[in-house]
Amino acid sequence: MVIPTNFPQRASELRDLINKYNYLYYIIDNPEVPDSEYDRLFHELKQIETDHPELLTADSPTQRVGGKALDKFNQITHAIPMLSLDNVFDTEQLLAFDQRVRDWLNTSESQVYAAEPKLDGLAISLRYEQGVLTQAATRGDGATGEDVTANVRTIPTVPLKLTGNDIPEVVEIRGEIFMPKAGFDTLNQQQIADDKKPFVNPRNAAAGSLRQLDSKITASRPLEIYCYGLGEIQGMNKPDSHSEAMMLISQWGCRISPELKRLTGIDECMEPITHLGARRESLPYDIAGVLCKFDSIQLQQRLGFVSRTPRWAIAHKFPAQEEITIVEDIEIQVGRTGALTPVARLKPVFVGGVTVSNATLHNQDEIERKDVRVGDTVIVRRAGDVIPEVVQVVLSKRPDNTVLFSMPTHCPVCQSEVERIEGEAKARCSGGLYCAAQQKEAIKHFASRKAMDVDGLGDKLVEQLVDEELIADVSDLFQLTLEQLSALERMGEKSAVNLINALQTAKQTTFSRFLFALGIREVGEATARALASHLLTLDVLQQADEETLIEIEDVGPVVAHHIVTFFHQAHNREVIDRLLVAGVNWPEEQKVSSDSMISGKTIVLTGTLEQMSRSEAKDKLLGLGAKVAGSVSKKTDFVVAGRDAGSKLSKAEKLGVSVVDEATMLGWFSL
Repeated sequence: MVIPTNFPQRASELRDLINKYNYLYYIIDNPEVPDSEYDRLFHELKQIETDHPELLTADSPTQRVGGKALDKFNQITHAIPMLSLDNVFDTEQLLAFDQRVRDWLNTSESQVYAAEPKLDGLAISLRYEQGVLTQAATRGDGATGEDVTANVRTIPTVPLKLTGNDIPEVVEIRGEIFMPKAGFDTLNQQQIADDKKPFVNPRNAAAGSLRQLDSKITASRPLEIYCYGLGEIQGMNKPDSHSEAMMLISQWGCRISPELKRLTGIDECMEPITHLGARRESLPYDIAGVLCKFDSIQLQQRLGFVSRTPRWAIAHKFPAQEEITIVEDIEIQVGRTGALTPVARLKPVFVGGVTVSNATLHNQDEIERKDVRVGDTVIVRRAGDVIPEVVQVVLSKRPDNTVLFSMPTHCPVCQSEVERIEGEAKARCSGGLYCAAQQKEAIKHFASRKAMDVDGLGDKLVEQLVDEELIADVSDLFQLTLEQLSALERMGEKSAVNLINALQTAKQTTFSRFLFALGIREVGEATARALASHLLTLDVLQQADEETLIEIEDVGPVVAHHIVTFFHQAHNREVIDRLLVAGVNWPEEQKVSSDSMISGKTIVLTGTLEQMSRSEAKDKLLGLGAKVAGSVSKKTDFVVAGRDAGSKLSKAEKLGVSVVDEATMLGWFSL
């Protein structure tokens, strides 16, 4: 048979590339490409060697299990090799595996399988002599692994001594050491806080943690184990089935997967594959698929091995959660609260079960940390419904003409200034009243009960008004007509009249409510009241500098910066002017009294008041310099108890706090 001229060269290229990726993945725990890319290259090489056996070389990576043992650890030869499994990626391939094996056995009967999750971790062999852990070795190249006994001893879920009865003189228990998702997230947060490189994924973190020369480091990492089989046994016979072996391992005190199932026929194996696939994201650890093994040990021995893999087992792998693609552009997306998020526009790639063309880059710091540039080849990850993100740049594939990214100084939606406070990761648009990206949230906040209190203007109606292009900012609310509102779906004439009346009522407000309604970053009710009572007028506030604002209670440097930046935007001032022209007004603010008998006192309101609402009472108390709290404590000076006062009154009496009635409070207002 004539070999195509490009096949020998391609086979050589693939061997070199796979050996390189094996070194990065297995030896230094710093993978450069996702598993999906590695699998493609590996299967391409395997297919070439299958079609043209004369191209198969003794040192081909298809003849090995993984990477060679590290020189820094003592090497251990496995009494029974630790092999890896072949992969299938869909139902058709799984059925073909089952048919192929039954043909080899010359039987048409359904076979009994044991199925369990394929954990994404590091394979380990634990050797127990007289029930005591004497040695732990990584899989290495399948024949020889690294001695990591000292490190494995630090893992809490690895028993140092087996329990129960009928423990053999010598037994090797095989398992997978992994890092749970929660522990991985915490570890990476600490890595970043310590200015260290974060791990790419939990498998990478588990491998790196296990291969530490200092076992104290391993002990500090959140590693766990699930055991999945037996190796060498001396002093007793092996169980008749895999499932019996797993029960025996469990009785000895070793953890096994709670998802392990014994199933009859390959069709039944689809149940755990479907079930675990659906639960993949909710599991506390990463899984790459489901392992399906012949349960009978006798049949396992009869079937034997082919090259590097057993005939009697297969791994059904789930759709890749990581893929490799190219960043074609980086654009800015402005969120509902004004946060600017850089988004990578990708060459479309199928990952996590869908085609992905966009991935979040989070913020400028993340882009710089990962060194992502337009034109880069990157690994993109999508897990379940999680927004796809760029995990890592493949630096070896970086072209010379990549383009660096920098955050814009002005919002791409409304051209307002972009601000980023020192210590904050997110940059934000400062045009909150005007920016189209923020309009729905800005209007909802403006109309809310503690702001302008527009009765009947709920969230869904706000969204409907914006979607119908009847309003673009908060000033447009006061230009709405009865005719426009009545024409809306699910809006009758009576509801329209009520909303018009509510908008008219809302025009009469207070300065502090108006300031709170503007939605200035970090200006809550208390800060709005402090600004109103100290500066008294909108004109003074708009012209105030940061030094002036910092002198006000409840206003620090960051809040002062937000306020000055907000009023510096021409668009925001234009919307405010339109609100004033529309008739929004408030009574002139009075300077807070510093000689009032309740100035500086902490007061709690409870029960129903007869002469005014609690909201009105609260405003008057604040105007006299009091602090109005929502709960009673030892620091409370007075509790004003109205009709049907409840638990707050009881607590005040229990703590010995002074309780007064509404008449006493009204007396404070007349002093």
